[in-house]
Amino acid sequence: MKLQKITPFLWFEKGGEDAAKFYTTVFKNSKIITSNPMVTSFELEGLNISILNGGPHFKLSEAFSLCISCDSQEEIDYYWNTFTADGGQESMCGWLKDKFGVSWQVIPSILPQLMSDPQKGPRVIEAFMKMKKFDIETLKNA
Repeated sequence: MKLQKITPFLWFEKGGEDAAKFYTTVFKNSKIITSNPMVTSFELEGLNISILNGGPHFKLSEAFSLCISCDSQEEIDYYWNTFTADGGQESMCGWLKDKFGVSWQVIPSILPQLMSDPQKGPRVIEAFMKMKKFDIETLKNA
């Protein structure tokens, strides 16, 4: 296995392999690469990620998140509903925490384009600041 230059490495108290198995069911192009009692490495859509079962010394927080760029409302709904199920938590502006405590941003791929429009950008930002899960049509009509 050749390591990528930079790999997100998440510290879990325990249950890293369970989390990796869950994530590989959520994303089509994914697989477990290696797993042992301490570290599980897996691939999601071409991105290698590792989880360390490191004990209770450090906690995951919203200071780090994984961002999913979605091309359709159906895709946003799929990831949002999947990650908030079974104990996940919704937050604002497309952010959520999954049942393992990992923070995700589920955003429309068109968002940077909409935000960079000098006329429309401020209205788009105002609209999404009121949203939990992004609604693409509302953003386009802002």
